[in-house]
Amino acid sequence: MSVSEPTLASPEAQFQAPQFQLPEEPFVVIEASRKWVPFNFRDLWNYRELLYFLIWRDVKIRYKQTLLGATWAIIQPLLTMLIFTLIFSKVAGIESNGIPYPVFAYAALLPWTFFSNAITTSGNSIVGSAHLITKVYFPRLIIPVTGVCAGLVDLAVAFPMLVVLMFYYRIGVTVNLLLLPPLIILTTLLAIAVGMWLSAINVKYRDVKFAIPFIVQIWMYLSPVAYPSSVMPAKWRLLYSLNPFAGIIEGYRAALFGLAFDWTSLTISLVITLGFLAYSSHEFRKMEKNFADII
Repeated sequence: MSVSEPTLASPEAQFQAPQFQLPEEPFVVIEASRKWVPFNFRDLWNYRELLYFLIWRDVKIRYKQTLLGATWAIIQPLLTMLIFTLIFSKVAGIESNGIPYPVFAYAALLPWTFFSNAITTSGNSIVGSAHLITKVYFPRLIIPVTGVCAGLVDLAVAFPMLVVLMFYYRIGVTVNLLLLPPLIILTTLLAIAVGMWLSAINVKYRDVKFAIPFIVQIWMYLSPVAYPSSVMPAKWRLLYSLNPFAGIIEGYRAALFGLAFDWTSLTISLVITLGFLAYSSHEFRKMEKNFADII
């Protein structure tokens, strides 16, 4: 009975690397959503720990190696308020609807400072996070949202100064104050919408980085920050309300000082904010698949 000898493989076959079969489809596909509002809150919730970490990182970096730290969140609107009081109230004589001008201006500068800093930070966030985008997958939407949410910390730090000013000028609060949280949410959504759109187009067109300060400056003078909306002629009021931040700022003053709400202007601001949020989130989802390639 013969026993067959085992066959030895060739040296090339012995040291040949094993063959691995790649999956036919990638695990994650980034594509534009077909939903009417493709802003995916589920992604933010699933990656909430990463969102919290990035927000905390932005806050720490912002005030790292500074002498005054978070006090800068108060200094910026406070000094601007003093300048506005000198120029627009003392020199130009602009009325403030019976409210002392310093607190009238600070009540508008508080949300405006948050909004302007938020869209500036958020608009440059994708380009500034290239090292993350090119190495690991996570919902890219988190990056511009981080820039906006980090600004809420500054808003919370600067808000007590408004309380001090209202106490100094003996301005009492009314039931209108209950609408302050919805107004902060509306301001945050508008900042996310604008920042998300700017951050996406900034990846392809780096001119956006230089245009953002100019946009912020022009937008401030087109909004009733240093003056009330009542100075606008009646025939231009509806057109003026198409600036969503106009209705928001007047809403803050009405909530804080017990004034009458301009519900028409607030409704226009709400509709424009939600509409632009839907548009910017769709455009963001459509362009984010190419971020890693062109950033």
